[in-house]
Amino acid sequence: MSELNDLMKKILIHIYKYGPDNPWYMARRLLGESGWAPKYNEDEIDAACRKLEEMGYLVRFQGALKKSVTSSVKPWLKVKAKELGHKPKGIYFDLSKEGRRIASDLYKEYKRSLESANKSSQKTNNKKKS
Repeated sequence: MSELNDLMKKILIHIYKYGPDNPWYMARRLLGESGWAPKYNEDEIDAACRKLEEMGYLVRFQGALKKSVTSSVKPWLKVKAKELGHKPKGIYFDLSKEGRRIASDLYKEYKRSLESANKSSQKTNNKKKS
């Protein structure tokens, strides 16, 4: 797991939390960020996904998206899938069995770090109020 960089870890956590996704969408919505303009470089995300695939942590998603949302941050995909009658273009990546195990551990660490950051900001806010 030490060979994973920050971007790779974020990708694994994102797919663990939101389901199969492709690099174009992840560049714009990684870990629930929103906005049309990419927050990350799409080519870097694509390269990281392919590297994770080589490492055995990601697999190309073969199943149907069932004309439903693949991620809670992309609700308009459901509408688009109905219009198109098929899954949106692009390679979607999903976690392999080993990837799911690694991503689960990373997600737990990520949640703990968010919780501790929230607690420390609450303490700071409480001190300011006093």
